Amino acid sequence: MKQPKNETYIQLYTGLESNYAMSLTTEPETITSAQASEDYPLSAVPMSARKPIWSLAPLLMGFALVSTTMISGGTIGPAFGFTDLIWIVVIGNVILGSYCAALGYIAYKSGLSTVLMSRFSFGNFGSRWVDFILGFTQIGWYAVTNAFVADALTSLLGLPPSFKWILIVVATYGFCVTAYIGYTAMDWLSRLAVPAMLVLIAISLFLGVRDAGDLFALQPTQELSFNAALAIAIGTFISGGTQATNWSRFADSAKNAVVSTLLSFTFINGLLIFTGAFCTLVYGSSDLIQAMGKQGLLFWGLILLILNVWTTQDNTIYAFSVAGTNFFRTSKRHAFVLGGATLALVFALTGLYEGLISYLIFLGAVIPPVGGIIMADFWIRHRGQFPSLESRLPAFNWAGVVSYITASVIAYFSGQANLGIGPLNGVIVAAVLYIVLSKLIPQPVHTREIM
Repeated sequence: MKQPKNETYIQLYTGLESNYAMSLTTEPETITSAQASEDYPLSAVPMSARKPIWSLAPLLMGFALVSTTMISGGTIGPAFGFTDLIWIVVIGNVILGSYCAALGYIAYKSGLSTVLMSRFSFGNFGSRWVDFILGFTQIGWYAVTNAFVADALTSLLGLPPSFKWILIVVATYGFCVTAYIGYTAMDWLSRLAVPAMLVLIAISLFLGVRDAGDLFALQPTQELSFNAALAIAIGTFISGGTQATNWSRFADSAKNAVVSTLLSFTFINGLLIFTGAFCTLVYGSSDLIQAMGKQGLLFWGLILLILNVWTTQDNTIYAFSVAGTNFFRTSKRHAFVLGGATLALVFALTGLYEGLISYLIFLGAVIPPVGGIIMADFWIRHRGQFPSLESRLPAFNWAGVVSYITASVIAYFSGQANLGIGPLNGVIVAAVLYIVLSKLIPQPVHTREIM
């Protein structure tokens, strides 16, 4: 007996729906099993692999404990009195922390890193630009920082200049060991290193207060506008904060993601900005290690330097590996850790890193709009729920591409002209423009392909 046409359609639809449901329940398990040892570079982190706050918070705090932030503080310190300095540190880092915490919340909800989120807002091919700027920025700073550490150790220990290349090689591959192993190794390093670093910084600051006398009597010796100082406080680590989702995606709760991120990018970044400014006011240099040497704490200063750099550098090379896996659509994250370290070694040994610094600062100015677009894409376009990564995606999401280019130009030139806060301008313009353009430009309906 011939089936009615409607009944045939119903059975066909039911069969397809059954296959679709099966793919939703079985495929993610396959992906998770295959990528677990690589820290899920191309899939969402499952709830079974999420981490509590006492694991995530130290890791993110270790990432934010970077000595270059103190150099930025050293730029601010001589231009303000003590009270104004406190206000700049508080306001700037509350803004920075809020931006990073918003991305951290999205990472918790989706289980995705920034580069994976960008597939929805920039398109399947367009997201590779995000991979490039995030990855290249991280590998560039990895090379610059290793060379900086080699210079510092050579100078502080009185070693011959010929030792510098040996120290660069040791630093390049030594600092990436924990990143190669993955989250677990970085977690334990941070749990041990972060409390030790905070204690050493507190001791040094206490001695600095003793040496400074009346803090409120310190007078500015340079000129810098309040807006420019805020831009420095926010812009110092906002590019790193845009990539903090590499770790906040492991949060086991929304509270964990938000609090851990705020501790890192409001408290820790603020502490380092203040420390750099304070050391410059009291000792004439933003270098805390040199200040500790003057305080008779050189040995502990060297310990602080190594821990400080290690907990940041392993996060840096880890971020490069995550960007690389998305760019090439491969889960071989370990290979990118070693490959990235080797590329950074070439930059450092040949001196190419010196020519990269201005370019890396430029990239830092054009990274924050990525975060603004992702936030608008998540909350406005997708109503707080990203679709599956296996959804059909266009090569380019032109609303994201156009918004990004426009916002990056505005962020860069407004920062150069001291018109507001460049990185923050970029985030706001990117988000607003994306909301408008996503309504004007036809957006694809996310459907999952059934093979």
